[in-house]
Amino acid sequence: MELVVKRYRCTHSATCVCLKGHISEDAMYLVFEHMKWNPKMIAIFSSVCKWFDEFAKRVLWKEFCHSRAPKMMKDLHSDGSHIVDGNWKALGKLLIYCSACPRGDLFGNIHVPIPGHFVYRTRFSRTLGKSLLPPQCRSDVLYVSESCEHLDQGEEGDLGLFRGIFKSFAGSNMKKMLIGRQAKFHPNEVCTYCKTKLWHLMQPNVIPSSASGRLDADEDSVEYYVCLNGHIIGSCTLMPYSDSEDAKEE
Repeated sequence: MELVVKRYRCTHSATCVCLKGHISEDAMYLVFEHMKWNPKMIAIFSSVCKWFDEFAKRVLWKEFCHSRAPKMMKDLHSDGSHIVDGNWKALGKLLIYCSACPRGDLFGNIHVPIPGHFVYRTRFSRTLGKSLLPPQCRSDVLYVSESCEHLDQGEEGDLGLFRGIFKSFAGSNMKKMLIGRQAKFHPNEVCTYCKTKLWHLMQPNVIPSSASGRLDADEDSVEYYVCLNGHIIGSCTLMPYSDSEDAKEE
């Protein structure tokens, strides 16, 4: 049987500068492969016109994710799970961007705006993710970043901001539990990475005490949200360095 090559409709905005034609996808692929899937260049390229943006979402951000975190991407795609076209950009942003708390009203322990920012490189851990899951959801797979430290935040003290993603969130125990407990969405805020609604995990009281120890955080200071696509954003109040080291030795 002859395979049919999938074709994508070329769309342009009214102000597009390449209405008379554009370079082929194969050529663009080779250019960005040579640049090692530079995320800054992909973002600039995406702003040129709709066709470039669609190509970046479908191809370039996917390649960037695989190059930045190959083992994590392989696991997220195992067992038949997948990330549909269009979500690669959100996942790429999650890998390199700390959303922080721009408005200062998302987390209970943050009362002043903390702007989001790019990070050069972050490690994501399944073990850390498991510590954030309640017992009935421990079979779920959650990748969570190490805390992005925001030190000396006035009365808030030293803060840690983290982010992550569930594997196959649509069929996860966490989503079933949130729906079963009729957890409410945040009334105003949406996910930094995909712009969907956020469930607040403090409300149904599902964050285990083990989370504080794994994050070197003060007891009961861990708080996080999960969006409809399984991205999480969270915060905690970090213990002073001396206390943190003592806790690890114990």
